[in-house]
Amino acid sequence: MSLTSRLLFGFAMIAGIGFWLMMDQVLDRVERQYLEAAEEPMVDMANVMAEVLARDINWDRKIDTEPLRKAMEAVHIRIFEAKIYSHTKTQVNMDVYVTDAQGKVLYDSLHPEHIGTIISKRDVNLTLTGRYGARSTRDDERDPNSSIMYVAAPIYSKGLIVGVVAVAKPQRSSFKFRDETKAWLIRTIGSLVLCMVLGSFLLARWTTRPIRRLTDYAESITRGERPPVPKLHGVEMKTLGTAFEKMRDSLENRESVEHYVQTLTHELKSPVAAIRGAAELMQEETMPGAQRVRFLRNIQVESLRLQDLLERLLSLASLENKKALDEPAKVDLSAIAREVCDHFTAPLAQRGLKLDCWVQDGVQVRGDAFLLQLAFTNLAQNAVDFSPEGGVVSIGLKTVDDRACFVVEDEGPGLPDYAKGRVFERFYSLPRPHNGKKSSGLGLCFVKEAAALHQGTVELENRDGGKGARAVFSIPA
Repeated sequence: MSLTSRLLFGFAMIAGIGFWLMMDQVLDRVERQYLEAAEEPMVDMANVMAEVLARDINWDRKIDTEPLRKAMEAVHIRIFEAKIYSHTKTQVNMDVYVTDAQGKVLYDSLHPEHIGTIISKRDVNLTLTGRYGARSTRDDERDPNSSIMYVAAPIYSKGLIVGVVAVAKPQRSSFKFRDETKAWLIRTIGSLVLCMVLGSFLLARWTTRPIRRLTDYAESITRGERPPVPKLHGVEMKTLGTAFEKMRDSLENRESVEHYVQTLTHELKSPVAAIRGAAELMQEETMPGAQRVRFLRNIQVESLRLQDLLERLLSLASLENKKALDEPAKVDLSAIAREVCDHFTAPLAQRGLKLDCWVQDGVQVRGDAFLLQLAFTNLAQNAVDFSPEGGVVSIGLKTVDDRACFVVEDEGPGLPDYAKGRVFERFYSLPRPHNGKKSSGLGLCFVKEAAALHQGTVELENRDGGKGARAVFSIPA
């Protein structure tokens, strides 16, 4: 499936789901608003009738419903014609029933057979207790359009509720307006969605045209051709085309590979030369035993240095080739941070340094525990190497805005300005203050790659208001 088809299919699916969800909510809201609009004047009518009936109450608080009965009979045969937009109304479709304070029906224009019976309906019960009473009941349970809405109001006599008058109105007429509105909404929004899908198709074709050109350009490079960079419109596409051109230049020349090999050769020369020199001197039979032991120690130290360099280089090469973590799992970062603190307790004491370990409990991430421990160890070792005698190395872990932050601080000389942009480069290293030696320059590069594989970042900067550097390794918690 082409990118255009995917974009169009994805948008159509999203638009269809959105249309369905929106219409479901909108139609429910339309129905509710029509019911609300119908109920509001019924409240007025019920209260008006309650006041009218209250004026005809006898001295024994009996409600006289005869005038109401005559009025309702007359209004039901009344002839009129009212044009309400697209709907023509020719008869009154509102009924009334009245009960006394015990719920006994005194009059019912809709169901005369209920007169004399006691009903227990929600509208009556609530109204008799002084609350707002309303209900909706279907005449036919199988027909949702047969609903009749009832709104009741209390009839007062000398401050006491002596009865209830309820106005009843079938909702079938209101549902006509509702159904017309629903049909209009479906037609209008459906047409809008179709127009949006068509517009999205044209937009997708126009958007993916530069990508197709870049694809043809990349395939030409793969075949060994040297095509010109295609003409692209838009800042983003021009930037992408420039990036393709730079990538081609980087692949065609071997400058980066040559620099890599030259730097590696330079790093290997020193330990190899030291080992070779010590081996040649040890061939002299007249060499004193103490001096022979010293040269053997030099050979051992330099061979370990060479082994460390090769192992770090292999680890870094393996890490740089990864596109993602092989098997990410839940990692207890708090436990790893404490292990790093424990690991450096003895070396710090030997150097006369103090350790400040502060680790937040329960910090967990998804990732590779081995890579994270190596990265933390490299950051801590870097702080130890640059710390002066009697200084404090701070190692801590905390969460900030849903991110786990491993923080290492030292009281060393800090980062010189010329090194701030290069500390994470491969083979780049600064001399240690206490012995002037440099490391392999691979540790911080390894840390940066480990952070990238965990969708995180690593920063190394000078501390505010004093000497020393601060390293912050941050990944999603």
